[in-house]
Amino acid sequence: MGETTTMEISALLRELDEANEKFESAPASRVIEWAVQRFGNSMVVACSFQDVVILDLVLAADPSMEVVFLDTGAHFPETLEFVERIRDRYNMKLTQTHPGPEADEWPCGSARCCEMRKVAPLRRALEGRQAWITGLKRVDADTRGTTPIVGFDANFGLVKINPLAAWTDEDIAGYLHDHDLPEHPLVSKGYLSIGCAPTTRPVSTGEDPRAGRWAGTDKTECGLHA
Repeated sequence: MGETTTMEISALLRELDEANEKFESAPASRVIEWAVQRFGNSMVVACSFQDVVILDLVLAADPSMEVVFLDTGAHFPETLEFVERIRDRYNMKLTQTHPGPEADEWPCGSARCCEMRKVAPLRRALEGRQAWITGLKRVDADTRGTTPIVGFDANFGLVKINPLAAWTDEDIAGYLHDHDLPEHPLVSKGYLSIGCAPTTRPVSTGEDPRAGRWAGTDKTECGLHA
């Protein structure tokens, strides 16, 4: 956010609180329109490409919006192919991050893997920005149950906008169907929460969708949405 005074921060937090309350029951498209008007090209959307609903909504409002994809070096081939398919569909401005050399000693599944391969690259991609948009939903995990529509992200020091926070899985499926959007090819194979290949498995019927992420460990988040 750059150099800001305590007064400016207080005013921003009040603005965000008011926006969050106003948008709690608003359509996601209205939230995005406000964000584009408020932050313009000082904002990016970060997307895992598991689904494309957030991209479809954001790029309808601003086709020039920069999209950030965190290439950890350990994604499924299907994910990388899907990224290219969606890039071509929208002719989007895509920034694909890569881990720095410091990540070499932290392979996928190790203690600092996500820090080096996701958090640090995203931090670099967000430098100089005022805000970022995510596809985060409250139903994704218990740890995300209080996700605001609009808030201040202290982890990255900028505004974080989650237009789909109140959406359900049924809302997502309905939007994909109604707008004839493609589904990530691994979803039909039981991968309901898709991360890196070495640490993601398909889930069984009735199992929590995120049970396939970091299975056998107590890890539930990668650090991007701490």
